[in-house]
Amino acid sequence: MTPGQRYFTVLEKAGEHGRREDLLRLKLYINGEWRESASKAPYRDGYNPSTGEVIAKIPQCTVAELDEAVAAAKAAYPAWSRTPVRSRVQVLFRMKALMDQHVDELTTLLCREQGKTRSESKGDIVKAIEVVEFASGMPQLMKGESIMNVSKGYDTVLYRESMGVFLGLVPWNFPAMIPHGWMIPLCIAAGNTFVLKSATNCPQSSMRIMELWEEAGLPKGVVNIVTANVSDVEHLIKHPDIVGVSFVGSTSVAMTVYSQAAEAGKRAQCLGEAKNHALVTADAHLERSAAGIINAFCGCAGERCMALPVVVAEEAIADRLVELLVKQAQEQTLGCAYLPDTKMGPLVNARHKESVEKWIAKGLEEGAKMVLDGRGVKVPGYENGFFVGPTILDHVTEDMTVGSQEIFGPVLCIKRVKNFEEGLELMNRNPFANGSVIYTSSGYYAREFAFRTHGGQVGINVGIPVPMSIFGFTGHKKSFIGYLHVMGMDGVRFYTESKNVTSTWFTAETEAKVDTWDGMVAAGHKN
Repeated sequence: MTPGQRYFTVLEKAGEHGRREDLLRLKLYINGEWRESASKAPYRDGYNPSTGEVIAKIPQCTVAELDEAVAAAKAAYPAWSRTPVRSRVQVLFRMKALMDQHVDELTTLLCREQGKTRSESKGDIVKAIEVVEFASGMPQLMKGESIMNVSKGYDTVLYRESMGVFLGLVPWNFPAMIPHGWMIPLCIAAGNTFVLKSATNCPQSSMRIMELWEEAGLPKGVVNIVTANVSDVEHLIKHPDIVGVSFVGSTSVAMTVYSQAAEAGKRAQCLGEAKNHALVTADAHLERSAAGIINAFCGCAGERCMALPVVVAEEAIADRLVELLVKQAQEQTLGCAYLPDTKMGPLVNARHKESVEKWIAKGLEEGAKMVLDGRGVKVPGYENGFFVGPTILDHVTEDMTVGSQEIFGPVLCIKRVKNFEEGLELMNRNPFANGSVIYTSSGYYAREFAFRTHGGQVGINVGIPVPMSIFGFTGHKKSFIGYLHVMGMDGVRFYTESKNVTSTWFTAETEAKVDTWDGMVAAGHKN
């Protein structure tokens, strides 16, 4: 098969005309080979969210195949970890060039399987490339520390070393960026190997990127991809040859994954849910603030943990702000994800669409006021797509679950407060703290907010304060369980462990001397 066609088998060929696509049966990637799963379990359907059409059959592999993937990663680890770091990152340099060449192809593939617009899908791919670039600096990033003559005649060197086989458990909302950006580049550049449990609903873009890793020269077994039943994930987490787990998903599952990993003596970083709030003060530039809020809550159809689903508005400007938000939300072009004029695409599948619509109904039952209803929309020519338009609920109070729990859709809740202090306190009472935002023209309020907010990623007149990869993705409270975050130096530390080596050398005059801990300490104090 030609490049780009190894990860699937065509089950049903589409005609040359019309919107219907080929139906593909996807494969597993174990020890450098694309292969059909031996599982007898029914294949999961993968959809084109814009059309509602089944475009892929996704295998639910066997426990034996999971074990084979781990075994392949374990077997590849000794040689890969001993490969000089300068040689390892040559693969990343080539990978960066390949991803640059294939940005348009990967963007289209992601649009078709996940439902994000072209610009949003391209952002997913470009963000992954950004982390590949960062990880290419691993010769500098994993350098240790040293002191000569830490005690008289003794030198100590701290090395950062690889650890073994890591497991990645990834969500469907960023199926390319999270595995091939947040996880794999730093992991393998540091000398580890990796088993990826791919996104349940949309693994194609990740599989295609894996083909590029092959082309870049990554040795077989260093990265392996499986698609598994949720019930089998615990088997991977507790596998004795897995040394660490990186997870992104719901908070309840994050806590379970972290508990299982910790019980088995493994390190884990587990990213959970979010309910990010934005405080809009009376002195804010309202038109600019409204535009930023619309981009943050409508972008990716609200299916991202850094979406902005709650606005906390000071009463003095709340009515005017809501008017602007409704007006700008109505200007969003809802449509097929891969058409160039689309500003907002569909939700990922029918089940999630139903969930979002139930949340909207729940908000109305709880007493919120509907000011813009996105339910029941139909896109001409794409009537079977999973679309929900921008929805705005006003007068949401703290006791309403619609304003405190993650919906993961294009639903904006307006909470009203008297002033800055009341707004900040309300925001900080939320159990999630992935990010928080303030729109203001006051330097004092901006500084106070940055210092006192519980949000781990803070935006000052920035609606989506996602940092560049040189910084960590630093969610707080129930949005993150663990110690070391993804990306940045936290990511480097997560995929490495430190080793201190203390040495001394003997001469004829000192060879009869016997070292003791007390003696070393005393020599250090004396000299």
